[in-house]
Amino acid sequence: MSVVIVGAGQAGVQVADSLRAGGYAGDVTLVSAEECLPYQRPPLSKDYMIPGHEQEALPLRGGSYFADERITLLSGRRVESIDRAAGTVRLCHGEELAFDHLVLATGLRARRLDVPGRDLPGVHTLRTLDDAEQLSARLTSARRVVVVGGGYIGLEFASAAREHGCEVHVLSTSAPLRRSVSAAMSEYVRESHEPAGTHVHVGVSAAAFEAGADGRVASVLTTGGERLEADLVVVGIGASPDLELARNAGLSVADGVEVDEFLQTSDPRILAVGDCASFPSNHAGHRVRLESVQNATDQGRHVATVILGRARPYADLPWFWSIQGKNKIQIVGLAAPDDDAVVLGDQASGKFSVARFHNGVLCAVESVNQPADHMAARTLLSSDAPVMRAEVVAPDFSLKLAAKAHKQAALAA
Repeated sequence: MSVVIVGAGQAGVQVADSLRAGGYAGDVTLVSAEECLPYQRPPLSKDYMIPGHEQEALPLRGGSYFADERITLLSGRRVESIDRAAGTVRLCHGEELAFDHLVLATGLRARRLDVPGRDLPGVHTLRTLDDAEQLSARLTSARRVVVVGGGYIGLEFASAAREHGCEVHVLSTSAPLRRSVSAAMSEYVRESHEPAGTHVHVGVSAAAFEAGADGRVASVLTTGGERLEADLVVVGIGASPDLELARNAGLSVADGVEVDEFLQTSDPRILAVGDCASFPSNHAGHRVRLESVQNATDQGRHVATVILGRARPYADLPWFWSIQGKNKIQIVGLAAPDDDAVVLGDQASGKFSVARFHNGVLCAVESVNQPADHMAARTLLSSDAPVMRAEVVAPDFSLKLAAKAHKQAALAA
């Protein structure tokens, strides 16, 4: 028996780890396109960029782990094709690996902006350790930084660039983070960046990157006609799932590799996990693709149980976090942009939460510097009992007290 895992990020490594922890005795092979040991990606746009922070990628597992657990790690290899009939994958050097189960943990590719000058030296994306190393080195001498994109990666990098003393401009086609958070949270995020010295331009993007006399990027022409000087540009306009292998193998793909409630593709021997997987979510009420550490690790554990013959529908509660300067933003649950929002606490204090409601039922909670609120919300949203809007807007409502009451009710049931 053998399992081949394509991709050695958070999801892929978790599959291998959980297979061994669950007693799987067959061969487990992890195929990684990168030469280095598997590492954590979230710190690359956070701690890794902070001045004075130790410039070392955080490994997902120690150096001896893979040998100790009898997991074959093939680094610097890329899977070129899948032969479903033969049950094999072909690697870039011509090697073939046989599988009884194949797990696609292919992750994402950073989106590039298709405008003039996109290939100029000094124009970067941030997705891999190599990207982070280049950007970290550039930040030591950069003075004027333009970030294209008002999502999590762009805003996290903008915060780090400000700590290096750079002048920072963020170009965002919509209000910052608005596609994933409430209007109240988006407004707070923007207002917290601007006093720190970051200039946030809403409703614009980059129309062109312009070179200086040395051939490097020297300015950014915005879609609003403004020209911003820049000696470093980061394009953070999101990422696309890596679907090439799945598509070429004839598997069902759309915005991700489409899987069922057990995370199996249209070929049940092949499963997909993490950032690349589009799955039916009982929390969203429709098919979603999530980009988070929680989703990657929980789906990795789940896929291992499916391979081990202990299949059950995947239904783990999603949660996310982002660190931007002094703010730690934590989100639990899933909300649509137009779902109702109620602010809990004082925004001006920099410590508050936002409750989100779909059809009058609590579906998500966004928190800033309120870890206790976040943990309480995870308890509430994991409960079978719905939390209604009328309960939350009551004058004496507390997320922590409500979570305690729900726990007591569950124990008494």
